[in-house]
Amino acid sequence: MSEQMPTQTTEKYLINCQDGFNNLERATIAFILAVSASKQAEVAMFITAEAAALCVQGAIQGNGVTTDPVVAEGYESLASLFAAFVENGGKIWLCPACAKAKNINEGDLAAGVEIAGAPRTMAFLQSGAQLLA
Repeated sequence: MSEQMPTQTTEKYLINCQDGFNNLERATIAFILAVSASKQAEVAMFITAEAAALCVQGAIQGNGVTTDPVVAEGYESLASLFAAFVENGGKIWLCPACAKAKNINEGDLAAGVEIAGAPRTMAFLQSGAQLLA
């Protein structure tokens, strides 16, 4: 039995991801949820705290010592989930205060990531988005 996809996106979801290299499993689960939701709805991820490091270009493709992608044991790689989410039209918004605290600049960002703060996040919620995670 195949899943039916809506012909028009009316659902919106916001996922707050605050874990990164400090807890790869939680970060991965947030991206799994985002990828799944983005198949049938408009989805934005608000990236905060430790998750900010995931938004740096090349950070999840390898750890600097090896070119192996970053993977939580037993899960799909963060790089493949990140790419699938962006390919599905998902938006990745990095908290500006978090970017500043982690010395992350616009030029450091991975493709598909933009610095966007509370005003955009709140406007998305006010437009009908439901908060997940």
